[in-house]
Amino acid sequence: MANDSDAKPDESIAPPPPDAATPVHRHRRRWPWVLAAVILSPLILLVLWTVLSLNYSYSHGSRAGYVQKFSRKGWICKTYEGQLAMVNIPGAMQERWDFTVRDDSIAQVISQSMGQRVSLTYDQHEGVPTSCFGETQYFVTGVHTLGQ
Repeated sequence: MANDSDAKPDESIAPPPPDAATPVHRHRRRWPWVLAAVILSPLILLVLWTVLSLNYSYSHGSRAGYVQKFSRKGWICKTYEGQLAMVNIPGAMQERWDFTVRDDSIAQVISQSMGQRVSLTYDQHEGVPTSCFGETQYFVTGVHTLGQ
């Protein structure tokens, strides 16, 4: 019989398989997920906030007056920005109201009605995180031409 001490190093018994008590180093594979969560979480929150602020209006109303200024602005996100001169009482100082138009068909109607008294229907969206969607919080949704 051969003793254990007579065994050659080649013929030694294979090491036992790792059991559950042996710690597995998973922190090396976890850092890409942590990094992705740190980068993507604020981005997802910003997109969610933008969608909510653009889809729910704070107030709804209309204002009447004369469109004084109307132009298409923006480096990347093009919107129509305008200014409505409102005169409440003849001879009184006019009040100016800045507004944004995102719809091309509404912008065309406003351009055609320049110089005429108009009533603009709007939705107020507070908390829009960037000026890419418009420089003001008042987004015009409808136009009606009024009599002189």
